[in-house]
Amino acid sequence: MASSSSSYSLLFLTLFIFSAISAVTSCPPSDRAALLAFKDALTEPNLGIFHNWTGNDCCQGWYGLSCDPNTHRVTDINLRGESQDRIFQKLQLTGYMTGNISPEICKLTGLSTLVLADWKGISGEIPSCIASSLSSLRILDLTGNQISGEIPADIGKLRRLTVFSLGDNAISSEIPKSLVNLAGLKHLDLSNNRISGNLPWNFGNLRMLSRALLSRNELTGSIPKSVFKMNRLADLDLSMNRITGSIPVQLGKMKVLSTLKLDGNSMSGQIPSRLLSNSGMGILNLSRNGFEGPIPDVFGAKTYFMALDLSYNNLTGKIPGSLSSARFMGHLDLSHNHLCGTIPVGSPFDHLDAASFSDNDCLCGNPLKSCE
Repeated sequence: MASSSSSYSLLFLTLFIFSAISAVTSCPPSDRAALLAFKDALTEPNLGIFHNWTGNDCCQGWYGLSCDPNTHRVTDINLRGESQDRIFQKLQLTGYMTGNISPEICKLTGLSTLVLADWKGISGEIPSCIASSLSSLRILDLTGNQISGEIPADIGKLRRLTVFSLGDNAISSEIPKSLVNLAGLKHLDLSNNRISGNLPWNFGNLRMLSRALLSRNELTGSIPKSVFKMNRLADLDLSMNRITGSIPVQLGKMKVLSTLKLDGNSMSGQIPSRLLSNSGMGILNLSRNGFEGPIPDVFGAKTYFMALDLSYNNLTGKIPGSLSSARFMGHLDLSHNHLCGTIPVGSPFDHLDAASFSDNDCLCGNPLKSCE
């Protein structure tokens, strides 16, 4: 009888220890509850990515989730509607999801990554509590949905944020003043929204930023001078906005800047020589503005443009002869200006077609009509 009693005691102790260990190694019930509320606000009918969001431990087998190995708090939600994951490959579908982002997400205070991108149908506003509650957040990517409303005014509180992507949505606010407090931000994508107002005058405080993608919005005003302090900026895209003013000369002095797109704005003035002679510049699009004056004759052996588009402006004078000495010129478009004179011969002109020079005042020579 004593032996039987000992066996039951041992069994009970084993079960107790197992339960205690399971409780310690599972995600906290509060995280699980927040995730289920997050899921309940969304509808994903095709892929079934939420089908395995069952059981007590959200750290085990829940699609798109990762947890801290020590605290077992949820650290990453990574759900992309366009993915190479085998779920997408097997069904040969891209993702489609509707619903909105539940404020319950803000209870996941250990979250460092929130990616809910390219689902096409998620709408509603960004919960304002994300900025005040998720202080560990490093990546916030909500690209490719139908999210509307404002960028949270306190977004600058997310001091650890390195990636902030809201491109291809329906955001209609101005850029919050606090955005410039994101000192560690490296990638900013606000493209293809309805964002209005000026760029913050102190936008250059984002010293770590390497990509600023702000195209296809309703931004106004001029390019702030503080941009010149952004020594790591490689890609600046302000195309298809309502930017006015001239191109700041200092843009041509930025050594890392390799892609500059200002097309489709209302800018004016002359094109700075330093911008065209900058050997690091590889893609420059200034088309569909009001730039005037001659094209600076400053090209040389270090010039390497994958694309140079100066079309649909008011440029005058001749095509610079120094273009013939460029190391490489992939795409060149000088059409729809007021240029005159003979088109230079040799590279890169020998591989360009007439469309690159059409609708000017009096250009002649190959590939246009011969000069008389």
